[in-house]
Amino acid sequence: MSEKIKKPADIRKTSVKDWLIENALIVVIFAMVIYTSFSADNFVSFINLKNILANVSVRFVIALGVSGCLITRGTDLSAGRVVGLTSVLTALMLQRPEAPGVLYEGIAGSPIPVAFLAALALGALVGLLNGCVVAFLHVPPFIATLGTQIAIYGTNMILSQNKPIGSLNNTFTGFGAQGLTIGGLIIPWVFFVALLVGVVMYVIYNYTTYGKNMYAIGGNEIAAEVSGVNTQRSKLKIYTIAGLLYGLAGFLLTAKTGSAAVSAGTGYELEAIAAATIGGVSTAGGVGTVPGVLLGVLVFELLKTCLQFLGITPEMTNIFQGAVIVIAVALDIRKTMRKR
Repeated sequence: MSEKIKKPADIRKTSVKDWLIENALIVVIFAMVIYTSFSADNFVSFINLKNILANVSVRFVIALGVSGCLITRGTDLSAGRVVGLTSVLTALMLQRPEAPGVLYEGIAGSPIPVAFLAALALGALVGLLNGCVVAFLHVPPFIATLGTQIAIYGTNMILSQNKPIGSLNNTFTGFGAQGLTIGGLIIPWVFFVALLVGVVMYVIYNYTTYGKNMYAIGGNEIAAEVSGVNTQRSKLKIYTIAGLLYGLAGFLLTAKTGSAAVSAGTGYELEAIAAATIGGVSTAGGVGTVPGVLLGVLVFELLKTCLQFLGITPEMTNIFQGAVIVIAVALDIRKTMRKR
């Protein structure tokens, strides 16, 4: 009887406080966007908006792949390197045969659809390998994909001969640089590709057996097995589709930049994990949505853009990004513990 009964006003106050703490990163970064808008020249411009849309598009596709792994209480540290590998393969296949410095004359000048399918196939193959190691050998995803990450980087160094790859098919680079013009704004074509992928993944996550099994495994893998979910096959599909999305991202990244190098995709997996976590994908598994992933990617990209326009050095930018990753995971853990 001595226990105090919380009044509705107290409950609302607590809820607002908890919401602000759990979404502190989003609130702070949007406050930074407002500040940068008034203090930095050209931040609010059509050119900057186009660049943000293009960057968000590629990273959104990567984050969608990573999100499926996170939802099942896994992860994928190989994502960035797979993007780099498929980016290099795309560039090698789409080099103009007559251009100087062609690395592999046998595949240079390939049709764009062939290069596209090759990038998807290579990404899916790596994802399948990750899925087999995780599902059948029961190696923890962190270790399995870390090993894959290192091996892929070595493969990429051999494939690219540690040289930048340029002189690509003009139609292909035009696709990456151009878009739909509305007034003074150019919406990149890669944005529409990413939007289509987002819609497809939204349907898969919410209206298919694949999605239901994914959330079930993340919620309680043992209970999912008891209820009839083939967890091994589901994990295999999740990591394979993740690899497929990385392959698509590598193709789009090459189109956007007009070139490729062994360093392409470096650190993208950490950005994707941070963005997905900011967007509500729980590292504890079983929670996450496609719109949330998009919001997280947008917030993380705005953070980097704001730091750039505010004149923050690349060294300090890396420090800020590292801090954001740690804070995002810490807030996610806090949110999970509160629910328990």
